[in-house]
Amino acid sequence: MAIESQPKEASTEDAHPAGSTDVLAVQRLATEIRESIQRVIVGKSEAIDLAVVALLCRGHVLLEDVPGTGKTTLAKALAASLDCQFGRIQFTPDLVPADVLGVNFYNMSKSEFEFRPGPVFSQVLLADEINRATPRTQSALLEAMQERQVSIDGVTSELPEPFMVMATLNPVEMEGTFPLPEAQLDRFMVRASLGYPEREEESSMLDRFKAGEYPDAIRPVATAGDILSARKSVDGVRVDDTVRDYLLDIIAKTRSSASLRLGASPRASLALQHAAQGRAAMNGRSYVLPDDVKELAVPVLAHRLLAETTTQLRGQATAEIVREITESTPVPIERE
Repeated sequence: MAIESQPKEASTEDAHPAGSTDVLAVQRLATEIRESIQRVIVGKSEAIDLAVVALLCRGHVLLEDVPGTGKTTLAKALAASLDCQFGRIQFTPDLVPADVLGVNFYNMSKSEFEFRPGPVFSQVLLADEINRATPRTQSALLEAMQERQVSIDGVTSELPEPFMVMATLNPVEMEGTFPLPEAQLDRFMVRASLGYPEREEESSMLDRFKAGEYPDAIRPVATAGDILSARKSVDGVRVDDTVRDYLLDIIAKTRSSASLRLGASPRASLALQHAAQGRAAMNGRSYVLPDDVKELAVPVLAHRLLAETTTQLRGQATAEIVREITESTPVPIERE
C-alpha cells in the first residue's frame, strides 16, 4: 500500500480549494522526509509512508517483522531526518519502568531529591524490541503514548512536542518475547511490516552499502516547528459526512463480525480518521477520499483486533478479515 496521489473521484472541489496552500506545504515536507529516509532504506515505500503519516497525525508506529529486515534502521532514519531530540531504549527482560521513565535520586551534596529523566523524555523515541521486556515495563509507556505526560511519585511532567514512539516488535513465536497487551497495541496508530526485500532491491542494497554499514548521510530536513505546523494543517483536512459514514460502517462491521472476538475501539475510529486526513494532506488534498480510508484500514485496525481462530498469528488473521470487510463495504460515490 504505497501512498500515492489518487484521482479526485467525483469531487466538486475547485482546482485550488481553500486551504490547499497549507496541504501543499505538508506534501512538500512529507516528500522531503520520505526522500531523506530512502537514502538508507531501499524500497519499502509502504512502511516509510505509514511512518510519515503517523508523524503528521500525532501517532505512534509499531514495526513488526523478523530480525534483520530494517525495522531499527527505518526508525533511526526517520529520527535523523528531523531536527528533534532522539531517545532509544533497548528493551530486555531485566529492564524496569524507572529505566524508561526516570527516577528520583537523593543528591548527597545538596541533601535533596533530584529527578533524573529517562529516555522517554525525547521527541522521537525508539523502543527497540519492545516485546522482550516484561508487561510491567511495557506498560510504563502507556501514559506517555496516550497523554504525552509521565507521572512519577505523584508528580506529572509534560513530554516535549512533538512526541512520537516508534517501536520494533519481534514475532511472538520467537524465543524470549512477551506478547503486548491489547491496551498497548491500541495506542499505536499504525502497524507496518517491512518484509524481505525484492531481489532487485536487495541487489541495490548490497551495491549501495558494500563498504559495510550505511554512512551517516542523513541530515535533518524538518524542525520540530515544521512538524507542529504540519499537524495543524492536517487537522484542517475536511472529512465529508459520506466519507465519515463509510469509515463508521467499516468500524461497525469489525464489532459485529463473527470472525472477531474484539472489534475496533473508539480510539481506532479516531486513528483511522486522523490517518486518512494525513494521507490526503500528503497527496496535496484538503479533503479525504474513501480511498484514503480503505487503504489505511488494515495498517490502522488489524493490530487492534482479536480473531476468533487461534490457528493463525493475530496480525495475519485480522488483516485478512479487515480486507474482507473493506471489500464488502460499499464505497460512497458523490453524485453530480
